[in-house]
Amino acid sequence: MLAIVGGTVLTPTEELKGATVLVEGKTITAVGTDVDVPSDARVIDATGKYVIPGLIDAHCHTGLFPDGVGWKESDGNETTDPITPHLRAIDAVHPEDMAFADLRKWGVTTINTGPGSANLVGGQTAVIKTRGRTVEEMLVKAPAGMKMALGENPKRVYGEQKKLPSTRMGNAGLLREWLTKARNYLRKKEHAEKKGEPFEVDLKLEALSQVLTGKLPAHIHCHRADDIMTALRIADEFGIRDVVLIHATEGYKVADILAERGVPCVVGPILFSRTKYELRGMDPRNPVELSRAGVKVAIQTDQMSAVKYILFDAALAVREGMDEGEALKAITLYPAEILGIDDRVGSIAPGRDADLVVLAAHPFDVARSRVELVLIEGEVVHRAGGSA
Repeated sequence: MLAIVGGTVLTPTEELKGATVLVEGKTITAVGTDVDVPSDARVIDATGKYVIPGLIDAHCHTGLFPDGVGWKESDGNETTDPITPHLRAIDAVHPEDMAFADLRKWGVTTINTGPGSANLVGGQTAVIKTRGRTVEEMLVKAPAGMKMALGENPKRVYGEQKKLPSTRMGNAGLLREWLTKARNYLRKKEHAEKKGEPFEVDLKLEALSQVLTGKLPAHIHCHRADDIMTALRIADEFGIRDVVLIHATEGYKVADILAERGVPCVVGPILFSRTKYELRGMDPRNPVELSRAGVKVAIQTDQMSAVKYILFDAALAVREGMDEGEALKAITLYPAEILGIDDRVGSIAPGRDADLVVLAAHPFDVARSRVELVLIEGEVVHRAGGSA
């Protein structure tokens, strides 16, 4: 048994000063200012420090695009076919990627990783912990989302190959074509099951049809406001209700619409340059405006080892006017809720995984908030000044 005592615990729904977090095995068993510490517990003194849940990035590509290697060994984009819903991140994640060690040292304990945005439909993402010898040991949830992409990337990748899509019209048209195929596939499958007839499974359509039935959320990469509206338009046409917008760079332009529809946004990266035309409207106030409008916002980095800077992205949002509590939730509780894993991670509460980070100062005091200690499922995976 382990007890972290005396620190300011940000759960993150409340602030508990001089509190104790009790851990037994892989799980948090108690948290509060009046927790009795068993005599046989190993005690970690966090007096003068802050204790927060393990940080969560709801959209990145760690483990698929190898860190420190370059594009040659990349497994994140299957650029031979714009429609690849049957591809799975778990088949490409490399647990020995050096990025995972960086993430642990900076307090990132859970990520949703998956295909890049070259394809109109890229494949299935996976939620994993940032430590483990095999993907099976790391795995929290798979599939977690169906990665789709609108805007410049698919039209550029396939336009250069003289293939469809090469325009935004082509993006929307091809996506409608395949969603229609998936809808027809479901009808034929249901008919065959009722008749007791054999039915040939199509891996692409089987995977894509899960988006139509609500079994798998559509994680749609889009930057410009018009691409955001195209994503919502197509979702309405096909009755897709579980939509998560990835990046939503110009979300602030349609924040009222997103709030009214209850569409969550995984925004970012914030610390980034305008590397292409569709990023011209990028503004660090985007998560601020979305949050104030009532949109559930998770902050993401979209990177590999740079996921470790996610706390800085959230701090920048605070500097731009985002409420501190909302900003902390945006890298802990809200990504957990958006990914459907908040029963395990994202908060410090009894029954949750003991994924904990001890910081030397307030999380958003970026000049001083050095990571002192990191636990994943009750195991110390990083300790400042020494090995785990």
